Amino acid sequence: MPETQRANREQAALWNEGAGKAWVEMQGILDSMLAPFTSVLIEHAVDDATRRVLDVGCGAGSTTLSVARRLGAGGSCLGLDISATLIAAAKAHATRQGLDNATFVQADAQTHAFEPGGFDAVISRFGVMFFDDPETAFTNLRRAARSDATLAFVAWRGPAENPFMTTAARAAAPFLPSLPAPNPSGPSQFGFADPDRVRAILQASGWKSIDIGPVDVPAQLAQQDLLAYVTRLGPVGLALKEVDEQTRVQVTAAVRSAFDPFVQDGAARFNTACWLVQARA
Repeated sequence: MPETQRANREQAALWNEGAGKAWVEMQGILDSMLAPFTSVLIEHAVDDATRRVLDVGCGAGSTTLSVARRLGAGGSCLGLDISATLIAAAKAHATRQGLDNATFVQADAQTHAFEPGGFDAVISRFGVMFFDDPETAFTNLRRAARSDATLAFVAWRGPAENPFMTTAARAAAPFLPSLPAPNPSGPSQFGFADPDRVRAILQASGWKSIDIGPVDVPAQLAQQDLLAYVTRLGPVGLALKEVDEQTRVQVTAAVRSAFDPFVQDGAARFNTACWLVQARA
C-alpha cells in the first residue's frame, strides 16, 4: 500500500482529489491572503546559520519557495505534502522561478522515512493540524531535525476567534444538514486551537523549549473573489459538489448574504487569529 494511504487516509483522499485541485485553482488568492504568515515563519525559524529547512504540508509551494529565496544558493528547502496534485503544482512553480534549491516530495510527514538529523529548521503554514496521530507525526519530525533545530508553525485558534472562517458553514448549515461541525480535538482546521493540547503533543514527542503565542493578522480578500473562495474551499465547497442545483442556489445565496458585514470598499476585511508555535529539537 502506498505510504500516503497507510495513515491519514481521509486526508490523503481529500487532498489528492477535489480539495487539492480547488487549492491549485485558487492558489493566487490563497497565497496573497496567507503571505503574512510566511513572513512570520521566516522571521522566527530562518537565520544566517540555517542551511536546510523542511516545510511540512507545503501545499502548492509558496512558503517553500519563499524560504528557498531567503536561503539562497547556500541552502535548500524541502516541501512535503500528502497531495500529488499540489506537489505537481509546486514543482512547476519552482521550475518557472528557477529555484533549484527548492525541492518537493509527495509523502505523509507522519510516516515518511526522513534522513535522521537532516534539517536545521522544520516549519509549517497551517499544515500540521490534520494528522491522525499527531504525537507520532511530531516524533517523526523531531527525528528529522538535527539537535537544537528550530520548529515553527502557525495554526488557527478557535472558531469563535475566526468568524470569517466559519461564516460560510454557519450560513449553509440549514441547507446542508450533514455538514461536519468544527472538531477542536481531531484532524481539522481548528484541531490545534487548544494550546494545552498542542503543548502536550510536542512534549510527548520530544520537543523542548515550547512557546505558544497568539498572532493576529489583518487580512483581506477582493470582493470579486469572495464567493468563489467560500463556495469552492472548505467543508461547504466539498458539500456543494454533491448537491442538486436547487440546493446549490440556496446555499450560494445564503452564503453571499452572510458575508456582507465583512465587505467594505471592494474587499472582505477580517482578522486571522492564530498561534505561532515554536520549539527546539
